[in-house]
Amino acid sequence: MDNRFTFIIGGARSGKTAFALSCAEKLKGTKTYIATGGAFDAEMSERIKRHKLERGNEWATIEEPLDVVKALAGLNPSGAVLIDCITLWLNNFIWKGLSDEAILGEVKRLAEFCPSCGKNVFAVSNEVGGGIVPEHPVARRFRDLSGAANGRLAAFADEVYLMTAGIPLKIK
Repeated sequence: MDNRFTFIIGGARSGKTAFALSCAEKLKGTKTYIATGGAFDAEMSERIKRHKLERGNEWATIEEPLDVVKALAGLNPSGAVLIDCITLWLNNFIWKGLSDEAILGEVKRLAEFCPSCGKNVFAVSNEVGGGIVPEHPVARRFRDLSGAANGRLAAFADEVYLMTAGIPLKIK
């Protein structure tokens, strides 16, 4: 699996990251985790600390809430990169005040860059469109942007997996 873009989507706590880590750890070379979320409260700080321990010292961590392409471009071309996660990344753009057009432009930039960047890229995202229609306009916007982003990333990916109950289902 050299220089491939793998997109992994699923519900919360469905095993997306664990699956991505397990695939990436089978590859030779450096391992880099690009974290798009930040420690905005005590629970998230604890979660980040726990996840770093679970990954171990083999994984370098880059915290990049917005310019994921720049973070990817600066990495050594060997090994594997895990972007975790796309939905937190989208949320960061929403709260920075970017328009839907600008956000989807960033998604397109990432989707086009991943397959040709010379690295094995694993991107993890949440499937948030399977539930009820959110009552709040911002939540509906987030759901809609997530669906559009997931579709664009999946279209450019070499492989796409849907995770459910810890089981990966290859859909592309």
